[in-house]
Amino acid sequence: MKLHLLKSKIHNAIVTSGDLEYEGSITIDSELLDMVEMIPNEKVLVVNNNNGERFETYIIKGAHGSREIQLNGAAARCALPGDEIIIMTFALIDREEALEHKPMVLIVDRNNNPKRRHHIGEEDELLA
Repeated sequence: MKLHLLKSKIHNAIVTSGDLEYEGSITIDSELLDMVEMIPNEKVLVVNNNNGERFETYIIKGAHGSREIQLNGAAARCALPGDEIIIMTFALIDREEALEHKPMVLIVDRNNNPKRRHHIGEEDELLA
């Protein structure tokens, strides 16, 4: 049996812009992606802390160090620039592996600069 578990998340990210004309997706700074082990085209669940909106889309790799979090297409209607969001990925994991699995969490500041990173249940790695 496989279980659907949280793989990684970027917590407290701030939406920097939106592009309604794009086909859809979320553009994320590639440095942040690397820090939390997310990859382009990976499916994400996004939660808007300002209005409670939840939606799924996929990742587009943004410029390294840009701190960009841009919503594209229909997703741009789900959060405005300045809104705080949580971006989560999930994985199908065998039950035995799931018992030991610890998701990676990256916490960013109001400018999307990395502050802390940790696996859930382990000590934080301070980044700032």
